[in-house]
Amino acid sequence: MGSLSIWHWLIVLIVVLVVFGGGGKISSMMGDFAKGIKSFKKHMADDEPMDESATRPGGHIPAPSATSVDQAAQRDKTRQP
Repeated sequence: MGSLSIWHWLIVLIVVLVVFGGGGKISSMMGDFAKGIKSFKKHMADDEPMDESATRPGGHIPAPSATSVDQAAQRDKTRQP
C-alpha cells in the first residue's frame, strides 16, 4: 500500500463535491469558469499590441524626487543601531 496518486485524489475530490455541493453547484461553477475564459479570450483579442512609443509620452520612468530620496535616507539612518 503506497501513497495515493493524483488520480485517487481527483476521484475523492469529485465524490466530495457531489455529496456536499450537489450536482447543480458543479454545473453552475463550470459555467462561470467557461464564461470567465470566454471573457478573457475576448479581451485578449480586443487588446491592441503594445508599442514602445505608446507606453509613455516621454518614453521613460521619471526619476524620484530629491525629497523622497532624502526621506528614505533618514529612515535608514534611524533604523540602524
